[in-house]
Amino acid sequence: MQLQVMNSPFNQEQVELLNQSLSTLTPSQKVWLSGYLAAQQSLLDTGSLDSQGGKLPNVSAGQTISKEVTILFGSQTGNAQSLAENAGKTLSDRGYQVTVSSMSDFKPNNLKKVKNLLIVVSTHGEGDPPDNALTFYEYLTGKRAPKLDDLRFSVLSLGDSSYEFFCQTGKDFEKRLVELGGKSLYKRVDCDLDFEEPAAEWLEGVTNGLSEGQGESGTQVTTVAPKAAASAYSRTNPFRAEVLENINLNGRGSNKETRHLELSLEGSGLTFEAGDCLGIYPENDPLEVDMLLSELKWNPDEMVAVNKQGDMHSLKDALTSHFEITGLTKALLKQVAQLSTNEDLKELVSTGNEAKLKVYLQGRDVLDLIRDYGVWGESAQDFVSALRKMPPRLYSIASSLNANPEEVHLTIGAVRYEAHGRERKGVCSILCAERLQPGDTLPVFIQQNKNFKLPENTDTPIIMVGPGTGIAPFRSFLQEREESGAEGKSWLFFGDQHFMTDFLYQTEWQKFIKDGALTKMDVAFSRDTEEKVYVQHRMLEHSKELFSWLQEGAAVYVCGDKNSMAKDVQTTLLQIIENEGGMSSEKAEEYLADMKKQKRYQRDVY
Repeated sequence: MQLQVMNSPFNQEQVELLNQSLSTLTPSQKVWLSGYLAAQQSLLDTGSLDSQGGKLPNVSAGQTISKEVTILFGSQTGNAQSLAENAGKTLSDRGYQVTVSSMSDFKPNNLKKVKNLLIVVSTHGEGDPPDNALTFYEYLTGKRAPKLDDLRFSVLSLGDSSYEFFCQTGKDFEKRLVELGGKSLYKRVDCDLDFEEPAAEWLEGVTNGLSEGQGESGTQVTTVAPKAAASAYSRTNPFRAEVLENINLNGRGSNKETRHLELSLEGSGLTFEAGDCLGIYPENDPLEVDMLLSELKWNPDEMVAVNKQGDMHSLKDALTSHFEITGLTKALLKQVAQLSTNEDLKELVSTGNEAKLKVYLQGRDVLDLIRDYGVWGESAQDFVSALRKMPPRLYSIASSLNANPEEVHLTIGAVRYEAHGRERKGVCSILCAERLQPGDTLPVFIQQNKNFKLPENTDTPIIMVGPGTGIAPFRSFLQEREESGAEGKSWLFFGDQHFMTDFLYQTEWQKFIKDGALTKMDVAFSRDTEEKVYVQHRMLEHSKELFSWLQEGAAVYVCGDKNSMAKDVQTTLLQIIENEGGMSSEKAEEYLADMKKQKRYQRDVY
């Protein structure tokens, strides 16, 4: 439809000019123009532009305050990225010119040009930055980092308080930015596994901090929790997925129990890509809950609030579904000590006893804490308010949505061990292994993992290293490549204890090889030989061919245990690059760093 004077607010001359111009534009150019005009109006509404579209100066204390905001994220599983993107949308809606970027994609030399910086970063392993934050972290903490006297910043840090170096990466970033001259526009916020509420409070504080710099009054910020998919269901509103299959993948006599779980997503609207994760909110073992209740002095049916919104549940239900009772953290013990009258507990958490406290935390749970130091609090509400909320468990998805519509498959290793005279069990893994039957339901959500994705070019060769349950995403990868008709070569390294009992999905890999979706597979079964053999040993045996694949542009994926396997595989990969490429160790490091930048070296480790 052409513009006319009668159907538009333009005069005849403007109508003729617009019709002439619009007829020459492509659809994408029209979309861009509409967005540009909307952004201009937004800036006009917030006072950043005058009525002719010119910028208005924003002056505070004699300085011009920029409306540009840079948000950098470092994310291993996708949580920090989702929060950064959500913050970017919120600030964009308020008229700020926002750039959201992974730290690995940000050019460090541009840092000195940034006036308003928001850091959203998780802590990985024992206080380490996530993979896509390493380069920026090393630059910022190195000698080449510039003075940042004109920078205003704030840090949102994600972590797990059960680890000793809780939120350490975020703390490091804040300390270094202050050393370089940066000024805090809002205090650093450290988030535990239940990060939604503190992250929302941080974003509100940041927005008010930016507004105050602009001379605007602080306002309440309404944010929408980031969703992993276009669905009504999310981390904060999980979908009850029906169990279709629950099978033990290990053979009789195995030392392990690995469950293959198939869940229905029918009616959820949830979608995912190969490489994403599924989050499950589990329930605590009923026997564990009963033992805990027997130590408490309150009625199991007494009602307690389980969140800040005041949702009420019975004490038994709260301990079953809403709070973590199988682990202890330093933060929990310090909070309990404030509610307790036990002097020994107060001594344990006092300054100078860090080493003793660290030893106590290992392998103990809430029941141990009560038996050792007594019940805390004057009421059941006091008791549960000290506990950490039940965190979801994330599992790499082991299926392709294209190959299995409205289904999601998981590979879960059952966790059982003894500590301090009691048998201990993994909360979610044992729920799946011992109590979950077909027809039951689980509360689930999709967790996107944009840092673990197949190459866009389906001709790209891929090398996959996944011992044990680390095999899960590669089943998804190969199903997806088979469905899409990908032509690129694929090479899988798998390892476990015994060939006869622990070769997970063996017949499926054989079928993939027969059908051409899998080009090559090498396996290592550590307990079948006198000398233990692991996946990194198989990589070394084929070092020349493996390096040839790298030279052809192959992407390398590693999934599994971060503490030993992932480190050993990376050391081996560097050794292969150094030896087969005739490089120094420094050049091999640069080669691997360049692969990371090209997203040709990706890890999903836990």
